[in-house]
Amino acid sequence: MSQSNEFEGGCLCGALRYRCATPPLDAGYCHCRLCQRSTGAPVLVWATFPFDRFAYTQGTPALYRSSAHGVREFCATCGTQIAYRAFADARTIDVNVGSLDNPAGVPPRRHVWTASRIPWFDTRDELPRQPGEGSDPA
Repeated sequence: MSQSNEFEGGCLCGALRYRCATPPLDAGYCHCRLCQRSTGAPVLVWATFPFDRFAYTQGTPALYRSSAHGVREFCATCGTQIAYRAFADARTIDVNVGSLDNPAGVPPRRHVWTASRIPWFDTRDELPRQPGEGSDPA
């Protein structure tokens, strides 16, 4: 992971900016159908940060409750999805790695929800693969 203890990012149009004041707890590829549909991509790369160390420094995200337990945060102007968190009592927040200013500084550690992986998409890496959510291997 990156050597810095701060991770910053934002949306495509610049209306939303955020900062995470600690390195991520985990990072990986999510192959679930909700992530596929919310991004329009075969996989989403996420990084988990402590919720209390994450803050928007510019703008306020729009919210979309994508499931009974989760909320997706995005820019209402350009549509960039920034994060996913629990609807109530969030302890962590999953930030979309592509929205980071330096996404190369947060390499994935594993694959989750591979049971719904699109068959023609395969990264062919050696990272652990979990058919469901799994647990943090760290």
